[in-house]
Amino acid sequence: MEKEWLLETNQMTKQYGRHKALDQVSLHVAQGDIYGLIGRNGAGKTTILRIISGLAHATTGDYRIFGKASGQATLERSRVGALIEEPGVYPDMTARQNLKVKCLAMGVRREGYIEELLETVGLADTGKKKVRNFSLGMRQRLGIALALVGDPDLLILDEPINGLDPQGFAEVRETLMKLNKERHITIVISSHILDELSKFATNYGIIHNGTLLEELTREELLQKCCERIELKTDDSGRACTVIEALGIQNYQVKDEYTIHIYERLDDSGDITMALSKEGIKVLGIALKSESLEEYFLNLTGGGKE
Repeated sequence: MEKEWLLETNQMTKQYGRHKALDQVSLHVAQGDIYGLIGRNGAGKTTILRIISGLAHATTGDYRIFGKASGQATLERSRVGALIEEPGVYPDMTARQNLKVKCLAMGVRREGYIEELLETVGLADTGKKKVRNFSLGMRQRLGIALALVGDPDLLILDEPINGLDPQGFAEVRETLMKLNKERHITIVISSHILDELSKFATNYGIIHNGTLLEELTREELLQKCCERIELKTDDSGRACTVIEALGIQNYQVKDEYTIHIYERLDDSGDITMALSKEGIKVLGIALKSESLEEYFLNLTGGGKE
């Protein structure tokens, strides 16, 4: 049975003159995901988010949102909250006053609604403090509160953790995890720092120069980066039989010649000897590990840019 996506783009391309900001991007977001869109500055993240927020149009390709094609999703648009680039706030107003302006603009007049939003994003105690005196983390949380006006089912956030100190990042992270868990809000969030998003995102899309390189779950990402024995032989099929005979179960065949082993990391000598006894040639064996940032940099061309 084919999985149903809350948001799905289909070979979406955005071109400015001769420059392709996006090149046939097809990404997939399921209900309940915290989908981390990872890419360097200028990779195309903001362009994707602007298109699916209704702030820009694709040159070619399209997308579906809540089961409707983009051209027929007028009503579904009200189910999307967005914070693109910096939050649009009035610095001489309080958090409550900023939210009141947004609520009036959207026709939301429910009593106690603003207080609920302030409580949700951890700004209930800011009182008469003007936004100009907020920390960056507080401003970002106010931006998230503004995006929540109207009770969206999908929240789109463009670099909300960029430039935050550790405390600010922790505050925003906890806010987003709470929204996802308690309100069941699906979140698409972009960043150029994979290590930060890895602390709470459930799925990832890695974009580089307008092209989506890879989509993977949190579990798949962590497996790619964890410590492992990387074994290269002339026959991975026969090698698997030997590995299992040694009692090793946690391994993965990567290709015709390569096997990754995730247990018994100190036993590479025993593995080599067992393979040799069966006449299987070991072309290479090494202990490998990769940080999340190293994985991202290697996937997108290292430090060349």
